[in-house]
Amino acid sequence: MADLSLTATALVLRLLLRLEGEDRERGDIPGWVLITVMTAALVTVIWALLEPQIRSLLANVLDSVGGPGSA
Repeated sequence: MADLSLTATALVLRLLLRLEGEDRERGDIPGWVLITVMTAALVTVIWALLEPQIRSLLANVLDSVGGPGSA
């Protein structure tokens, strides 16, 4: 019974130290990683849904740009 009480006390102390310690954010995904992953996912979804329109838009824009010899 004493071993169980010691183990429970050790677990409570470890939890309290973890909550009040300097490593409170240890193991969390930084915000910039989350933003980067979400942005990449949005670009992938948008590209997959609108690929034909994006390709034609880019082709029209590039065709309308004149080079040095087009004047």
